[in-house]
Amino acid sequence: MEKDPFKEYLRESEPDKAYKGYAWSTAIGLQAVDGLKPSKYLIDTAIQNIEGKITMKEAQSLIDSYYEERPVHLSDDERTEEADKVSSRIAEILSETAFSFSPNEYVSIHRKLFQGIYKHAGKIRDYNITKKEWVLDGATVMYGSASELRATLEYDFSQEKDFSYKGLSMDEIIHHLAVFVSRLWQIHIFGEGNTRTTAVFFIKYLRTLGFSATNDIFAENAWYFRNALVRANYTNLQKGIHETTEYLEAFLRNLLLNEKNELYNRNLHIGGLLNEEKVDIGDTKVDVESGKVDIRDKKVDIESLLFEKSSDFSAKTTIHIHRLFEKFGFDEVFGRSAVMELLELKGSGASKLLSNLVKADIIESVSGHGKGKYKFKK
Repeated sequence: MEKDPFKEYLRESEPDKAYKGYAWSTAIGLQAVDGLKPSKYLIDTAIQNIEGKITMKEAQSLIDSYYEERPVHLSDDERTEEADKVSSRIAEILSETAFSFSPNEYVSIHRKLFQGIYKHAGKIRDYNITKKEWVLDGATVMYGSASELRATLEYDFSQEKDFSYKGLSMDEIIHHLAVFVSRLWQIHIFGEGNTRTTAVFFIKYLRTLGFSATNDIFAENAWYFRNALVRANYTNLQKGIHETTEYLEAFLRNLLLNEKNELYNRNLHIGGLLNEEKVDIGDTKVDVESGKVDIRDKKVDIESLLFEKSSDFSAKTTIHIHRLFEKFGFDEVFGRSAVMELLELKGSGASKLLSNLVKADIIESVSGHGKGKYKFKK
C-alpha cells in the first residue's frame, strides 16, 4: 500500500482531526479489497475536511460534482469513481455515532455505500455465487444459499444479540468476535460489496462494545482482513485444511489491543507456497504497463503484487489482472481471445497485457493447448 497520507493525523493531539483522519484512512484503505484506488482529488478533499476547512457533506458534494463534470468513460474505466464515492460515504458513516444492531442496519449500510454505483445496492441477492480465491489456490468459500439468505442473516443477528460477554476473558471475547464477523461475512447476502459493508458494520458494532478501534489496522491490512475471513470459512478434509479464526484473531488483537502481530498474506495461503519459498518484493519496482520487472526464478505472490504493492500498477491494470485471476485461477488455461472477451479489450490491447504479464513473471505460456495459451504462475 502507498504511504498513508492521513497517518500524521492519527497522531494528532487534537481529537477531532485524529478521528477524521482515522475515518478517511480506514475508508480509503478498505477499497483495496476490490483492487480499487482513490483519486488524488479525493485525498485532497479528505484533507480539507480533516483540517476543518469543509464539512463532510461539503466533501461529498465536491466529489459528486467532480464526477458530474467529467466524461463518463474516464471515471468508469478505472473505477476510481466508485473508490472515491464509497470512500467518502464510509468516512461519513464512521464519523456518525448513530447505529442499530440489526439486519436492517446492515442492509442499510450497503445501500448507503453503493447507491448509484450498483443497481443492487441494498438488495439481497437472488442467485448463488462462487469466487475463486488466491488464498485458497483458486478454490471458493461456500457462501450462503440464495433461498436462505435473509433467514440466515436474522438467525446470526439473534444469536449475537442474545450472547453475553459477561465473565469472558479478553482471549475469549476476541475469539467470539472473530467467529461472529466471519459468519456474518460468509452469508455474502449482496452481489458485490460484502467485505466493505461487513467491515463498516463491524467497526460500528465494536464501538457499542466499548472498543474505539481508531488505529490504522484496517487501513493498512484490509486485504489481510478479507483473506482471514476466507480462511475462517474454508474446510477441505482431503487436503487436511480446516476453517480457522486464528488469522482473524491476530488481526483483531492488533486492532483492539494494539498488539503487533505480523499480518502477512502469504501466511494465509493454504498451499504454504510462500512459506516454502518466500518472495522478497519489498524493494522491487514492478511496472506492468512498461513491462519493466526484476523478479526472476520466484513463485509470484499474485495477491501481494496486486494489493500490497498496488502502487506500482495502474488501477486499470490491477483490476484487469484481478478479474483474470478470478475467472481462471491458477489452473485454467486462457489465451488472447478469452482476455479480449472478459476485459472487453481490442486484440492489440489484449496482446500487450499478456506480453507484459509474461515479462512480469505473473503468467507463463503453456504447451499442449494450442499456440498462445497461458496460466497464472504459482
